[in-house]
Amino acid sequence: MPLCLIQIKMLSNIHSSVFQQIFAAFLEKSICCRGKQIEIIRKWNHKRATQKINQKWMLTTSNLRRPCNILRKRNWDFFLFQTSFPGNLHLVLVLHPSGLLSSAPSPSSSTDLGFRFSQDDFLLKMPVVMLRSVGDLLRYIDENHLTSDFTAKVEYCQSDWIVLRTAIETFAVTVKEIAQLLQGFGSELSETELPDEASAIEFLLHSHTHRYRQMKDDIRSVLKEGRLLLSNLETVKASKRDVEEERDLKSDMDTVHRLLTQLRDMEEAFDGFFEKHHLKMQQYLQLLHYEMSFQQMEEVLERITNQEMGIASVGTTVVQTEQLLTDLAKLDTHAQEEMARAQVVILHGHQMATNHHYALALIIQRCNELRHRCDIITTAIRTKRASLSRARDLLLRLEGALRWCDEGAYLLASQMVDKFQTREGAQEALQYLSFHQERAPSALKNSQDILSLELEAILTPQLQVTHQKLNSMLSMIRNREQCLKKLADVQVRPIQLVAPRPEPDHTSQRCKSPLFSPKHGTTPSNGPLSHSIAVTTLISKVWICFHGLDSAHVLHIMKELIATERIYVDELLSVLLGYRAEMEDPSMSNLLPSALRSQKDVLFGNMPEIYQFHSRIFLQDLQGCLETPERVGACFLQRKKKFQVYERYCQNKPHSELLWRQCSDSPFFQECQNKLDHKLGLNSYLLKPVQRLTKYQLLLKELLKHCTEERYRYELQEALNSMLELLKSVNDSMHQIAITGYQGDLSQLGRVVMQGGFSVWISHKRAAVRMKELARFKPMQRHLFLYDLALLFCKRRDDDTYDRTPFYSFKSCLRMSAVGITENVKGDVKKFEIWYSGREVVYIVQAPTLEVKVAWLTEIRKILTNQQKMRQGFYHCYNSFAASTVCVHHFLKCLI
Repeated sequence: MPLCLIQIKMLSNIHSSVFQQIFAAFLEKSICCRGKQIEIIRKWNHKRATQKINQKWMLTTSNLRRPCNILRKRNWDFFLFQTSFPGNLHLVLVLHPSGLLSSAPSPSSSTDLGFRFSQDDFLLKMPVVMLRSVGDLLRYIDENHLTSDFTAKVEYCQSDWIVLRTAIETFAVTVKEIAQLLQGFGSELSETELPDEASAIEFLLHSHTHRYRQMKDDIRSVLKEGRLLLSNLETVKASKRDVEEERDLKSDMDTVHRLLTQLRDMEEAFDGFFEKHHLKMQQYLQLLHYEMSFQQMEEVLERITNQEMGIASVGTTVVQTEQLLTDLAKLDTHAQEEMARAQVVILHGHQMATNHHYALALIIQRCNELRHRCDIITTAIRTKRASLSRARDLLLRLEGALRWCDEGAYLLASQMVDKFQTREGAQEALQYLSFHQERAPSALKNSQDILSLELEAILTPQLQVTHQKLNSMLSMIRNREQCLKKLADVQVRPIQLVAPRPEPDHTSQRCKSPLFSPKHGTTPSNGPLSHSIAVTTLISKVWICFHGLDSAHVLHIMKELIATERIYVDELLSVLLGYRAEMEDPSMSNLLPSALRSQKDVLFGNMPEIYQFHSRIFLQDLQGCLETPERVGACFLQRKKKFQVYERYCQNKPHSELLWRQCSDSPFFQECQNKLDHKLGLNSYLLKPVQRLTKYQLLLKELLKHCTEERYRYELQEALNSMLELLKSVNDSMHQIAITGYQGDLSQLGRVVMQGGFSVWISHKRAAVRMKELARFKPMQRHLFLYDLALLFCKRRDDDTYDRTPFYSFKSCLRMSAVGITENVKGDVKKFEIWYSGREVVYIVQAPTLEVKVAWLTEIRKILTNQQKMRQGFYHCYNSFAASTVCVHHFLKCLI
């Protein structure tokens, strides 16, 4: 609108308020029909003409709403009016001071006023009326609208109004600045990339907390200022008697009230946001420390495992076996100390899980891995100690058997043949042999093959030597007994020396040779003891070759798998009978919360279906694999589809947890827990299926580690891959159900192939959009969902609930039929391009790691290749159909 400057030359004794009221009256009479707000700004020149003090007041009438500026020099030689109007002024009223009325011109004259315009192209033409007295002014302005300067009824203090109005406007600007600061600080917190070092996280926590406290101090200061301003307004209101002024003050008080409310709401929202951010940072720092502790414990336990595997299960001598047992005892002591530390780490993980850490699944998995590794070490040390103790016992028995053989050989060699000529001498020799046989090892007393069978499983080389010596000694003792018995039964002639009938040459040779040097003797291959040893050795070799497994470790793993499976089935049954069935009991209905009625399928999900699968099918399958561990991999592969029940259970888990949080304090659950004598609550048992699903892949890894047969390794690897795919599918499906804002059916997009978080830059061909994108120098954080038929871009958001379950706000969808990729982007090996509709839109995607990028590109290439093959097949079918149609038309033409 045009700018008008009016300069009015007057004498210095004209009072300012008089002129203000006259000019206000002029404005009221001239432009009252405009219906807008008039804002008059007085600018005083105190020391120099260029120094100005801005003061502002408001004239509020029913329809006086146009802005006007008055500039007046301190000596009142002239006034400078500055205003902007939509049109010309209609009338200017000027009241002369009383000392100058005699020399003033007539009312219709305008010779005493001089005008100057700031814009030459705009000329303002308006009438000016010079008034001689206040009475003349009352012809134009009602006395109710004049202030006390004109001896009227309106009491008006311009300076008080200016101070209050300036304070209100300053407070409003301050509140707006505080809001902008809070918004900027919140954006900075949400966009800050979390580092991977604990020291950097601690620095961020300290700096953010310091800034938060500073902003809290600023907010408190502004709140205190606002309350003081409100108190001043209430004081002013109490002193006012005019209804219209009270109404204006009430409007100002409402404005201050509204600003204070907005400031308190902003403070409350900021406190909640920072509390969530601070908690997330603390949990992230806890997770970093926990991961470091886990890695350290895993390295320590791995070293202990290697040390345990480095200790032999069998010693060749008693002294060596004793040393191995001593080393194993020292290792066991060290392992117990480290496993105690591991238990502390596991307890810390459980505490973090109890405090609803956002990485609950990872923490539980880490706890299970540490617990499983500790169990493996404990079992391995216990098994090796038992093996070494048994080997030491058997070595002692071997030494006793060898000593007995040496003593028997010495006995046979020391018996004089001359004494055998008499019956008494033969009987005495028989008694010595019987006495020596009574002193034989206990294993030889019961059966000749028992010692060999016991030793065969542990000490094959030593057994061969001992077996040969025992066999030779027993054979010699039997031969000697037969000779002595014959001599004792025969009537001896005193005049004739009768020698015992010798045994065949090969027997006698066999009896003499192995007395002190067993290696010179030969053992008949068809002897019963040798045959038993050969059969046992063959069975052992067949077991190892057929199963391709380390039998000791496999037996322990299979027993653990079956035992934990049985416990798992029992726990599921106790939950279904002790909680789910009790919800249908009329006697418990008074304890059952109303929110739980008819909600048992939400709370327990498809746990009955899981229980039926494990109790009726899978547990029996595992029990059948105890003697044939090689069938475990095939067992998992055969029941692969049955394990899909866990996907539905995990998808329902968030709804179950929400319902549990609403009703966990109910006495119904406490009563059921007391009846079952459970130490843990229902929520811990509802988590059992998720924990059990992660346990299978760990057991399969252990079986695969000890498997050497290629065929069974392939089956175990396939079973492990299927369980890992199931875990990934469950994880992806749980992320998919958290997508919000998508207008359509996600099931029509196919299966979820992959999902994960990326940094994304977007580039469009259109110039207007591209200029907007140039202002974005930071990447957008997007969570991508890759389906068979589409690629979804979502933004991860954290829920306000206590467990901060994330959800994903849908942003855009790309059909895979119009998608292309560029695998390498200059500047970063982790970046790749996804372009859409002939590079109309290009998405530059940065993966967190190079491995993630390679995995995504592999899956995207598979999808694009499959679509290309489908299109080629469609074109082939279309061309065949078109060719057949042409042939039909040609045939019809021929007929016509």
